[in-house]
Amino acid sequence: MSPKIEDYGLIGNTRTAALVARWGSIDWLCLPRFDSGACFAALLGTPEHGRWELTAVDPNARVERRYRDNSLILETEYKTPDGTATVIDCMPVAGDTADLVRLVRGREGRTAMRMELVLRFDYGSVVPWVRRRDGVLFAIAGPDAVELHTPVPVRGQNLRCIAEFTVAAGEEVPFTMRWYPSHVPMPPPGDAAAAVEATERYWKQWASRCTCACDPRWLGALQRSLVTLKALTYGPTGGIVAAPTTSLPESIGGVRNWDYRYCWLRDATFTLYALLINGYREEAVAWRDWLLRAAAGRPADLQIAYGLAGERRLPEMELEWLPGYEGSRPVRVGNAAWRQLQLDVYGEIMDVFHVARRSGIPVDADAWALQRALLDFLETSWELPDEGIWEIRGPRRHFTYSKVMAWVAFDRAVKAVERFGCDGPAARWRALREHIRREIEERAYNRERGCFVQAYGSSTLDGSLLLLPLVGFLPANDPRMQRTVAAIERELAVDGFVYRYKPGTDGLPGTEGAFLACSFWLADNLVLQGRRAEACALFEKLLSVRNDLGLLAEQFDPRTGRQLGNFPQALSHIALVNTAANVSQVTAPCRARAEQGTGGASDCECEESR
Repeated sequence: MSPKIEDYGLIGNTRTAALVARWGSIDWLCLPRFDSGACFAALLGTPEHGRWELTAVDPNARVERRYRDNSLILETEYKTPDGTATVIDCMPVAGDTADLVRLVRGREGRTAMRMELVLRFDYGSVVPWVRRRDGVLFAIAGPDAVELHTPVPVRGQNLRCIAEFTVAAGEEVPFTMRWYPSHVPMPPPGDAAAAVEATERYWKQWASRCTCACDPRWLGALQRSLVTLKALTYGPTGGIVAAPTTSLPESIGGVRNWDYRYCWLRDATFTLYALLINGYREEAVAWRDWLLRAAAGRPADLQIAYGLAGERRLPEMELEWLPGYEGSRPVRVGNAAWRQLQLDVYGEIMDVFHVARRSGIPVDADAWALQRALLDFLETSWELPDEGIWEIRGPRRHFTYSKVMAWVAFDRAVKAVERFGCDGPAARWRALREHIRREIEERAYNRERGCFVQAYGSSTLDGSLLLLPLVGFLPANDPRMQRTVAAIERELAVDGFVYRYKPGTDGLPGTEGAFLACSFWLADNLVLQGRRAEACALFEKLLSVRNDLGLLAEQFDPRTGRQLGNFPQALSHIALVNTAANVSQVTAPCRARAEQGTGGASDCECEESR
């Protein structure tokens, strides 16, 4: 039986990341970047394909774990009848190296410990050549090299590296692992304890920049989510990955297993709000600049996702030698969705630059020229069917959310001219904005059901409809929107946890869990409808499904109580940060973003909204 997804903690250095199991086994590590195949741990729950376990010998040891304050330093404490020891895990944030420090510190008595290292490269398919020299363990295979520095004697056994030792109260036993290109000589790493202290100073300084004004009940959850988002940021470029993992399943044993180690454009505006309202302007500017670089080029070539530095080709392949998490196959690397047409991303780009302008972040002439080119393309393409926000792998459709975001694109373009003096044909864009609005109200509103639906001519509901008030298309108290929210609560929600849509409508077999971001969006709608008490109750329920370290995956199964999908998921934590502000009603991004639009019952000639 594999460990549960929520049994893991995250450590990282804004260059790479690792997942550490509750009992001290690092079961996923990509080096030196999220999307690199040079990993020694290939997939959660498949130890034969790589892991680094450092734990108490006593299988009955009591285990407790925590993050050190608002940092990514993970402390796992083992209590045995003979003693207590703590394993301190971190990745120092310094330069371009990819070091992983594990410091075993004796607390009480004497604690017997054991280390087992299974080194595998290229997603578990390559066993490296391992040798010892001057007390250092070296592992090399092709372009990749790993060194392990520790004073503890290490022996080889069945293609594994084993060490057994005892740590007494007051003693420290360091382990430092470093990846580097095999052709590049590297100096030895510094002192492990000093690296931990420097890492703590880094995170303390970073956390001190937070200016969040949040209800004290939720401050800890918000701060942990912000630290997680920083961990999912690739420091050199400012890009933020959707998750650091691939192929963690949306249903156990199913085929809905995707690679999320890339940057999705549609997360842009949500991310910008989450960073800006909490004082992280530097990260917001870096994310905006990454977006500008990634989106540059022919508007028709705009993708929905890119690599960490803006790479465009993300070819998808299956790793047939891996069994998958709890038998969930195939295991995929790459993501074929980069080839899809998803028109909503044009609106997201226009919206993110509008947010930047409103926030005082300079947008230069080149950025506006790019936006003008995107608008020119969208003027002739918004009527096309596409694959939509959920990246449906089936026939293209006229998805409601895609059309709404086309409306957002021209709405923000009009405001760029009217409010910020940008040049452009505002009258033409204004007329097109109104034309798109009327078409959506006519074709995406199902009069028999009395609510908006997933796509033109459909009777299917969709969690993305909860975004209509959040982007300013309609006010949340519009009767049509109230009925849409009520229908979603009735048909897509289980105890407040919202599914994206009914299973069987996306061209893929099997089911999936409730989508946590959609569930947070429901809470945002409740706030906008004046139902704050209900919104707070739902928010508390969503917080309760975080693991003991405050981390969230993409999805949650309310029937089994398990987290599902890639972990930790940026969009889930982004939604948490924004909803915390919304329910606190201090700085409410849902209201700020909604006020950017021109939606409102008075603007609509629909009979039911008069």
